Formats: sequence, C-alpha cells, structure tokens
Amino acid sequence: MAAGYRFTDYVPEEPKDKGFDSLLQIFLQLITLTAGDVAEAMSWMSEMDKRYNLTDDSYGLGDFFEDLKKNGYIDDKGPDGQFKLQAKGEQKIRKSALEEIFGKLKRGGRGNHTTPKTGIGDEASADRREFRFGDAPEQIELTESIRNAQIQHGISDDFFLTEQDLEVTEREHKTQTSTVLMIDISHSMILYGEDRITPAKKVAMALAELVKIKYPKDNLDIIVFGNDAWQITVKDLPYLMVGPYHTNTVAGLELAMDLLRRRKTSNKQIFMITDGKPTCLKEGLKYYKNSFGLDRKVVNKTLNLAAQCRRLNIPITTFMIATDPYLQQFVEEFTQVNNGQAYYSSLKGLGDLVFRDYGRNKKKRM
Repeated sequence: MAAGYRFTDYVPEEPKDKGFDSLLQIFLQLITLTAGDVAEAMSWMSEMDKRYNLTDDSYGLGDFFEDLKKNGYIDDKGPDGQFKLQAKGEQKIRKSALEEIFGKLKRGGRGNHTTPKTGIGDEASADRREFRFGDAPEQIELTESIRNAQIQHGISDDFFLTEQDLEVTEREHKTQTSTVLMIDISHSMILYGEDRITPAKKVAMALAELVKIKYPKDNLDIIVFGNDAWQITVKDLPYLMVGPYHTNTVAGLELAMDLLRRRKTSNKQIFMITDGKPTCLKEGLKYYKNSFGLDRKVVNKTLNLAAQCRRLNIPITTFMIATDPYLQQFVEEFTQVNNGQAYYSSLKGLGDLVFRDYGRNKKKRM
C-alpha cells in the first residue's frame, strides 16, 4: 500500500488537570481579551466549559470563582458592586504574559545591562589584568598575585609582594536605559476580523514585567496613541481597549520625546507597536485626517520627528503588524531617517522580537 496521510476532524483533548491552576491560565487569557471584564471572562469560560468540558463534578466553575476571590485575584468592590481585578490579579496577568512570550525568567543579581566598557564597574568578569591605581581591593586575585610573586622573586623565608605582582579581576560596567513603549489603539487594530490589540497588550505587559524583574533600575514609560496620545501605567494595560481613533503617530512621538527629555539616563529609545500608517495630525483644536493613503502632510511631519529623534540619539524600533508594500515603503523611509530598526512581524513573532531588541539596544549604545 502506498504511504500517505489521512485527514480527520480535529478534536481537542480534554485538559488533564481540571483544577484551579489550569482554569486560571484560561481565565488570564480571557481577561486580557475582555479588557479586564471579569463577568464577561467568566461568561466565556462557561461557554467553553459546555463545549470542551473544562470542569468536572469534583471541581466546577463555581468552585473556581470562589477560589479567585479567596486567593485575592478578584473582589466585588467595583463602583456598582461588580467584580474587578485586584492588584494580585493584574500582576499575575503580567507574569503570565512574560512566561508566554519570553519564557520563564528568574531574578538574577543586579539585572542591569552589560556594555563593552570595562574597568571600575559593577560585576566581575572572567578576564584578569595587572593592578592599576584606582582598582578596588576586593578585585585583587590573591592566589594569582602570590603565584606571580613566587615566580618573580622566588620562594624564600623573606617572601614579599609588590604592586607589579598584583593581578585583578576585570569588572564590567553596567548601564541604565529609559524606554518609551508606544501602542497604537486606532480602530484598525480590530478591523478586518483580526484582533491585533490583544497581542500588543501581551507584549507590553510582558515587557513591563521583564523590566521589573531583570532590569529593575531601568525606566519604562508606556503611552497609547490614536487621535491624541497619552500616558498610561502598567496597571492600565489589562484594561486597554481600541477606540474609534485615527493614527496620530506625531502626537505619540512628541509625547515620547517629552518623557525621555526628563530622564537623566544617557541611553534612551522608543519602541512603537502599530499596524497602520499615520493618518492624523492635530492643528490647534482641530484634527487633520486622511485615511485614504499616505498623506504627504502627515508623513512629512512624522519624518521630521524621526529625524529629530536621531539628532537626540533616540533610536526608534518599529514593530509593524502589517505587510502592505506601500506601508513597508513608508516604514523603510521612516527607519532610514531615524537610523533605527524596523520589523515586519506577524502577531505570533512579535514578543520574541521585542525581547531580543530590548536586550540588544542596551548594549549597543554605550
């Protein structure tokens, strides 16, 4: 018989563990999709339970809901008595996004970024060199220094050690970085039957948790932009929703530059997650809008800001959730003017690109 493939209907496997932990992972995904609406997330879980048997007679959704309250993930202290996420639930969502996108990370030491610079620094490296004025006493390698003295002066009762015998462990400089993450919340992020805002939120939450765990000395500001741009906090991310907005990239860049101007760190950068071209400007109290193409008036103002960021040594990394040829042409021009970087990413690969570029940019600019 000839070898071949037989195709059948896909039947999802029932979850092996139907306890709290497995249901919590599903709940965290749904609460992100529903922008923090606990009631709607539980309603979706109920529908999924009917279809995929998420629970059994030993542990039902009612038990799970009570455990959410008992464990401090939700409470009923909303304005009208509705259930809402507590701080523990918000943090759990961020950690879940971090594990999903970046893999499980552990807190490690100072958690700062390495640079090519060596000398009087924060962390010991594997390299050794001769002692120099200004080196800290704890850098001296006693075993190696004594061996050098024995080689230079011989072994005798009047053993002595000179400055030339001393050998020290090299230390690496660490650096801080200030990052502004721009998130597009224009209406196109949910158009054409594609949910693009949820993956963007996951990336933002994961990046925020990454900075907190691995780079605690860094600064991370988050802004959203539609017709206008405004700053949000990490706590706001699970509740982020797309509005009936155009894409005012200029407003987002202006706010990002203003935030970075206040930071005293020497390393500054902007990450921009978007799926569309700039379509809007604010002129006084009015908005200039054009959604039908790359409007030269809007594009020129956007490129001018990209050039200004370059003069201020602020690279912009653009993560474009679209592959339209005319849009790629604009992004390439924008990137060239800024001397930044651009990625044309599917939603699946967005998180990995953000993580890799975040680590690389810290080391690059010192």
